[in-house]
Amino acid sequence: MCDVPLALPPVTGEPFKKLSIFFPMWNEEAYIGRAVGYAKEECELLMQRGEILDYELIVVDDASTDSTPQMADELAAADPHVKVVHHPVNRKLGGSIKTGFSAASGDLVLYSDADLPFDMAEVSRAVRLLRYYEADVVSAFRHDRTGEGSSRAIYTFFYNVLIRRLFGVRLRDINFAFKLCRTGIFEHIALQSEGSFIDAELIIRTKKLGYDVIQFGVDYFPRTRGVSTLASLGVIKTILREMFALRKELRGITPVAGTSS
Repeated sequence: MCDVPLALPPVTGEPFKKLSIFFPMWNEEAYIGRAVGYAKEECELLMQRGEILDYELIVVDDASTDSTPQMADELAAADPHVKVVHHPVNRKLGGSIKTGFSAASGDLVLYSDADLPFDMAEVSRAVRLLRYYEADVVSAFRHDRTGEGSSRAIYTFFYNVLIRRLFGVRLRDINFAFKLCRTGIFEHIALQSEGSFIDAELIIRTKKLGYDVIQFGVDYFPRTRGVSTLASLGVIKTILREMFALRKELRGITPVAGTSS
């Protein structure tokens, strides 16, 4: 696992067949149009440059109670690249991410929060980095997190320290919602978390199985509408419970043949 340089030379090679981008959404009517629109714009650019042959944009509606479900269905009806999965009951972030990975049909898959905490133009860079370094996962970290407040930044710092101590995984900003993955890794990875620990679980399992993870930094754009609940007491309790359950399970996991440890 390594940080990579800001710029890379042009990369040649076979294009990826399809990029799947999915958005876990609960009551995101203020963001859904922008999220899907900018993702489509970036995917079209990737196709023009020959990086990918096709793409799909997946909205995972986590039993929203606002107009998100209707807006998602309208977007899907207007664009064959957009599809929607509706949860009949709320499954939280972990359940939504598992649904997104399951619904993705591309050989690459990326997920993002609906409020777009990063510039969608970074997706092109991540695709090139994954190809250039022959990585299995590209995970972004935020250059500057001051916009989200001091309490959240402190919580994140100690959370990352705890992950390092318990699992030996050194990754900056492990819970940031920007992870581009080769879908082949999910032949060996079955995510279990229902809560916000799922971001860390993905990286921990990936590293434990010997897959290659690289990182790069992005500018961060904090949420300006709605309220995030990811640092609530209930969320933290769920994270700790799932964290220690995974630590116990990992004792029986060995690297996949053909990967580096």
